Amino acid sequence: MTVYFISDLHLEPSRPALADGFLRFINSLTDAEALYILGDFFEVWIGDDLQTPFTKLVEEALRGLSERGCKVYIMHGNRDFLLGQAFCQRAGASLIDEGTCLTLGNERILLLHGDSLCTADVEYIKMRGLFRSPTWQQQILSKTIEERIAFARQVRDESQRKGQMQSIEIMDVTQDEVVNVMQQADVHTLLHGHTHRPAVHHWQENGQSMTRMVLGDWSDQQGWMARWTSEDGLQLSEFEL
Repeated sequence: MTVYFISDLHLEPSRPALADGFLRFINSLTDAEALYILGDFFEVWIGDDLQTPFTKLVEEALRGLSERGCKVYIMHGNRDFLLGQAFCQRAGASLIDEGTCLTLGNERILLLHGDSLCTADVEYIKMRGLFRSPTWQQQILSKTIEERIAFARQVRDESQRKGQMQSIEIMDVTQDEVVNVMQQADVHTLLHGHTHRPAVHHWQENGQSMTRMVLGDWSDQQGWMARWTSEDGLQLSEFEL
């Protein structure tokens, strides 16, 4: 049994090399039983009703993988939280909730995008709550496509401006929150993305061995994935696209 996890591809039409690399990755998954995409699959997503040749290309790639017998699961990130059931139906994928727990072998793994762990950024956490509100999302989706594009551009510009001003510590996860969510979920392994700081962190908590694995973001030349097999367990790796 082989299961793959990726996140933070930030796919967009202006980066065709990245899209081509993603398609090659999908075609390489000949042994995959499941693929989990843990958020920020797209750089921006303003609604399933905006269909373009680019989005159809991605949908067809995922559907092809699904038709080969690999289950595809997608979790919302902070850039594609408006991705919905219509897209997933076209792509042969299933939406999964933030905080999904997955049991592989004898290992129970908590899956997050990762932005909810950045509790030191109080302003962001507040805005995140607004953006994830069904009422707010319904209001946004009721606007025209042109209005949504303008809004998404405004949010992205503001996010980039804040990122240049904030310290690394504020933008990274808070260890107390990491421990809190892992204890609530009763797991010893957490897998997430978002921070673009790929690493495997090990520590002891009340005599228990804990692991936090962080997926990396993709470039035009390289990608990151976590791969679980019954022989090797969960392994993080970087690979050429």
